[in-house]
Amino acid sequence: MSDFVISWRLSRGRFLDAVSPLNTSQLNWRLHPGVLTAGEMALHVAGVEISFAGQLTERPTEGLAARLRAAATDGVVNDNPFPFEAAEITPELVAQSMELAREWVQPILERPSSELLAKQIVSALGPVITGEGALARLAFHPGYHQGQVHLIATAPGFPT
Repeated sequence: MSDFVISWRLSRGRFLDAVSPLNTSQLNWRLHPGVLTAGEMALHVAGVEISFAGQLTERPTEGLAARLRAAATDGVVNDNPFPFEAAEITPELVAQSMELAREWVQPILERPSSELLAKQIVSALGPVITGEGALARLAFHPGYHQGQVHLIATAPGFPT
């Protein structure tokens, strides 16, 4: 088992603990214009996992996986619209998306090959990184957004 998966399980578990209890209204509450909702963050986290796993394994994305992969960047690091409408973002979609992404990324985090670690891919933020860099980012990424979900859920006006 790799160190990557240990860190990923911790940060992703805390992210899921923060986002899983939220209802549809809470998932779609926007703190202020121009920032992601908690639901959009969950789909973005799943999208980054699918994007990196897809590039590292050369696995094609289609259906929900393709829409999630677009959520890695669209409406987050570029000016394209976010690929999901608020009406779609429900606790069920969040759970389905996070589970799909887990299925894609957990096996490569658990036992990354030397070839995978050396492979070069494009990060959601644009630079070319190695597979090792991708796995390090995947291990940290949910924790980054867990802090943001906490700020949203504790903000004045957050629906109860």
